[in-house]
Amino acid sequence: MNVLVLNCGSSSAKFAVIDPQTRRELVSGIAQRLGSAEASLDWKHNGTRQTRALPGAGHDAALRAVVEMLREMGLVSSLVGIGHRVVHGGEQFSGSMLITSEVVAKVEACIPLGPLHNPPNLLGIRLAQELFPGLPQVGVFDTAFHQTMPPVAYTYPVPYEWLERYGVRRYGFHGTSHRFVARQALALAGLPADDHAVVTAHLGNGSSCTAVLNGRSVDTTMGLTPLEGVMMGTRSGSVDPAIIAHVARQGNGTEQDALDALNKKSGLLGVSGLSNDLRTIEQAAGEGHARAQLALDIFCYVLAKHLAGLVVPLGRLDALVFTGGIGENSTLVRRRVIEHLGFLGLTIDPDANDTHGRHHQGRITTSTRPQALVVPTNEELMIAMDTVEIVQGAAVSSEH
Repeated sequence: MNVLVLNCGSSSAKFAVIDPQTRRELVSGIAQRLGSAEASLDWKHNGTRQTRALPGAGHDAALRAVVEMLREMGLVSSLVGIGHRVVHGGEQFSGSMLITSEVVAKVEACIPLGPLHNPPNLLGIRLAQELFPGLPQVGVFDTAFHQTMPPVAYTYPVPYEWLERYGVRRYGFHGTSHRFVARQALALAGLPADDHAVVTAHLGNGSSCTAVLNGRSVDTTMGLTPLEGVMMGTRSGSVDPAIIAHVARQGNGTEQDALDALNKKSGLLGVSGLSNDLRTIEQAAGEGHARAQLALDIFCYVLAKHLAGLVVPLGRLDALVFTGGIGENSTLVRRRVIEHLGFLGLTIDPDANDTHGRHHQGRITTSTRPQALVVPTNEELMIAMDTVEIVQGAAVSSEH
C-alpha cells in the first residue's frame, strides 16, 4: 500500500514513494534545475544514489521521467494514491482533502496569497491526474494545521476591511512538519494527547515556530506569507514594514526591489555577507569573522524571543521541540537558544545535545518538565499517512 508524494516547486519536483504502514521510504529524489540545460533527475533507491540527465526538461517531461523510472522499479502498480504538498490553502482548508475540481478551484483562488508556490503545486496536480487518471489524489496544505488559531492570534491590527476584502491575516506555514513532530514528541516526552503544551521550532533555510495546545495550533510565527517571524537563511523575518518605503526612497529603487531583498538577500546571508547556510556561518564565526558571529547571535536571540512569546498562548511549557535542517543538526544553535530560555526552567544536557540529532531523537535538557527535544521531521511520511487515511475513508464511503 504505497503512496507517491509530490512536491512541485517553480524549478524542481521532489518525489518519494512511501509505505505509510511500515514508514519505509522505497525511493526518493528530485527533478531539479528544470527548464535549463542542466536539468536532471536524481534519486536514491536501496541506498544507492543515481542520476539521469534531462537537458531542457520542464515539469511535464520531468514527471514523465519519474513515472518511467518508477515503472522500471515495478512500483507504479503498488500505488494507492498520490499526495501533493500544497503551500497555501488560505482559509479554504483546515485539513488534507481528496482533490476534486472544486478543490482545484479553491487552490487557484489562493494564488494571490501564494503566487510563487501555488501555480507549480497546481501544475503537479494536473500532470499527476493526467499520468495516473484512475488514482485518487490528495492535497496536503502547509496552512491547514494553523486554521485552529483563534482570531486573537491570526488577526492583524490593521484596518479590519483588509481582512474582509483581501484576506490579510496570519496563515502560518510548515504546518505538516509542525503537526508531525508535535505528535512524535508526545510519546518521547511522556505527554498525554489531550493535555499538553508544546512549542515546535522548524528551523532551516525557511524557519517557523508554533504553539501546539492539545494537538491544535494556537499561534505561529509566519504570517500572511513565509516572510514574517524568525530570522531565516535569506528572509529577514519580522521587521518594521516602513523599511520597504524608506529603502526604496533612499536607494532610488522600487518597493518591490526592497521586498525582494527582504525575501532573498536578508537573514543569515544579509547580515553575514557570506552565505545563507548556517554551517558556513558557524564555521566562519569560529574563525573570527565578525559579521558571521553577529548573524549567528541575532539568529539565536530572535529565535529565543519568538519561542518565549509562544508560551503566552499556551499558559505553560511542557516541551520545546527542535526540528528541520538546523534544528536537527546544529548543536550550537540548540545550546544557545536553551541558554536564552533558562528562565523557563530549561537547562542543556551537553552530552545529550551532542548525541541527539537527525538520526537519534530524544531529550537534550536535564529537566523533564519542561524539556527540550530533537525530533527529526518527515513531511513526506505525514503526507503519505494523510493520503492513505483519506483514500481508505473515501473507499468506505463509496461502499455505503
